[in-house]
Amino acid sequence: MTTGGTLRRRPAQRRSQERVERMLDECAGLLDEVGYEALTTKEVARRAGVPIGTFYQFFTDKQSLVRALALRNLEAYLDRMATLLADARLSDWAGAVDLGIDEFVRMKRTMPGFGVVDFGEVLAAPGGPALPGTQRMLDEALENNVVVADRLRSMMVEVLGVVPGDGLSRAFVVAVEAADAVLKLAFRAHPDGDPDLIAECKRLVRRYLSDHLQ
Repeated sequence: MTTGGTLRRRPAQRRSQERVERMLDECAGLLDEVGYEALTTKEVARRAGVPIGTFYQFFTDKQSLVRALALRNLEAYLDRMATLLADARLSDWAGAVDLGIDEFVRMKRTMPGFGVVDFGEVLAAPGGPALPGTQRMLDEALENNVVVADRLRSMMVEVLGVVPGDGLSRAFVVAVEAADAVLKLAFRAHPDGDPDLIAECKRLVRRYLSDHLQ
């Protein structure tokens, strides 16, 4: 469920919660169909079967709707990663890198709207470029990748027992930025992500983090 901070008001009743989720679902589908520029609040409301006034009870504009979708995507990714890590029972962090990249790629391939908006940045196509002004969709004070890196670092520390040493936060930001760039390249090279470039992304991140994670 979308966090309350992205909404004008938090849906308290089940019916309102379902309406918000329907609007986010329709937003994701329309992003695949028409892209961000052609996305309209009117069409999202129509497809979700809610009055346009109801839309504006929860969202100020289409940017706030897309921000809520990005946050929902991030929470879905982190929830999935927590399950994967628990099931895999990994003995070291290197396998977690592969799981994290594989799950991101899976979402790019299968999740509606994720090729246009994954964790905040709005892309003209799955491999970029990003539209200007969308680098801080998750948090007004922090860039999207900084938010993602911090959440992943916290998960590694909690689930895998990684020691939070000096420079670990910075290392995760660098790793996420590097992975983001290479995966964009992979999806520019092939609609489903070039498998060789995805493999190179895994190697790059594992080798870089090896100096920071033991």
